Amino acid sequence: MNYDIQPSSSTPIFRQIIDQVKRFIASGQLSSGDTLPSVRTVALHHAINPMTVSKAYNMLEIEGVLVRMRGVGMVVAERRNTAKDKTNLAMPAMLNAARVIQQLGMEKAQALKLFEQALKTIEIESKRDAKSNAD
Repeated sequence: MNYDIQPSSSTPIFRQIIDQVKRFIASGQLSSGDTLPSVRTVALHHAINPMTVSKAYNMLEIEGVLVRMRGVGMVVAERRNTAKDKTNLAMPAMLNAARVIQQLGMEKAQALKLFEQALKTIEIESKRDAKSNAD
């Protein structure tokens, strides 16, 4: 599991980690009992402050998303993923995108076509990244 940290984003890095862990769980990429990478591993890999990663993990623990297991690290808590979880996680990003589309004065059909193009771009990037990681 690897986080996609965007240092130039207006979203704080700890929030990016929190959101991505929740999305990984909602999508089934992380399941109950799965271990997350250590604070040190994430901090070194992304060249970020370990306290940032620790803050994200602690907040996820407070929310009940993660459980701290002695000698193991942070583990995904027991919970059931639902379609509602996915909707709740995706809605803020979709609302933000819809506001941008509205501000630009784009038509609905044009916006939907743009969204499909974005999905295709992400798919291509994911395949390229998977291939470069395999090499």
